[in-house]
Amino acid sequence: MSTYVYAIGARSHPALPEGMGGVGDPPREVRVLEEGDLAAVVSDAPEGLRPRRRDLLAHQSVLAEAGAAGCVLPMRFGSVSPDDDTVTAVLAERAEHYRERLRALDGRVEYNVKANHVEEAVLHQVMAENTEIRALAEANRQAGGGSYQAKIRLGEMVAAAVQTREAEDATALERVLEPVAEAVSTGPESTGWLANLSFLVDREAAERFLGAVERVRTELPHVEVRVNGPLPPYSFVEPGPAEPAGTAAGGAGATAAEAGSG
Repeated sequence: MSTYVYAIGARSHPALPEGMGGVGDPPREVRVLEEGDLAAVVSDAPEGLRPRRRDLLAHQSVLAEAGAAGCVLPMRFGSVSPDDDTVTAVLAERAEHYRERLRALDGRVEYNVKANHVEEAVLHQVMAENTEIRALAEANRQAGGGSYQAKIRLGEMVAAAVQTREAEDATALERVLEPVAEAVSTGPESTGWLANLSFLVDREAAERFLGAVERVRTELPHVEVRVNGPLPPYSFVEPGPAEPAGTAAGGAGATAAEAGSG
């Protein structure tokens, strides 16, 4: 039977409620595997696991319960190992790394920040700032729309200017937020986002971080900024016991909290 891994913590971490259910239908009972001074929160892994909403929320619920009593290292949804022995073997092999991560992440949370351009606003800004684009747009207008080649040229110029603006705005966003965070992790690139960043933030500095987000929104009104958090610090754990085995399933890099919020 494969083993589903929710989190890693200290062996001294308070026990979870007896009979707590995790992923699966019916829910698999959550249990704890111990190895030295470390422990892993696990359950049996259901067959055919997929990121269904019920299972995403179950994963999130186990993490919330485990993290309420102290620091744990959260695994992403779909972290599966071949069996219990594989989990405890990796705990033993990487014990010092996990101890260091538990110390480093104690009292910290993650905020995921995604940003994209408000299309009409950024086009207006690009036109206002670039005299060559304005001149060509005006020439096309006076020519009743312009030739096919002139339209293509204008489109290419606008696209290049927007791309440059995306890079500049991503840098500006990170420059404002990075000083109020302890670490930054860059998420996977995807169409539509000019920035996808996760920030490690001390719980006591959360209001200051959110205040910095509002500053970005004020300074860059043509940028839409979305914040998801506080989350368990998924992006700052580094590979967990399921990942070296190469059998992770279903999560595609999404956290339970992120996927469950949509």
